[in-house]
Amino acid sequence: MAVYKNNFKGENKGKVVYNIGIVKGIVRLAVEDVEGVAIRNKKRAVRKSADGIKVDVSGGVINVAVSVDIYYGNSVPDVAYNIQQNIKHSVESMSRYKIGNIDVKVNGVLFPEENKID
Repeated sequence: MAVYKNNFKGENKGKVVYNIGIVKGIVRLAVEDVEGVAIRNKKRAVRKSADGIKVDVSGGVINVAVSVDIYYGNSVPDVAYNIQQNIKHSVESMSRYKIGNIDVKVNGVLFPEENKID
């Protein structure tokens, strides 16, 4: 798994190293915290990016792509915007790294009888 390093200026000398999995976990929690979002469970997904979250470090910034379903009755643009804002705030405040792009792909809308994602 890729590792991202950064030297922070200040009193302490040394470096802080983040495993991409840690950043991915922060992103996952940020996405799950947005009202109206249904995120896929790893057990049933087939793709390599099974949970619908991809994190990439390029040029000193973190780029994120997420795939979600939303629950019926929620505004797709509003939910997507809230996902982007929550990811940006969470990653930048918890890790001190900057977010580049945040791509949100809405796979579908879950209607009341479909509200369970496996």
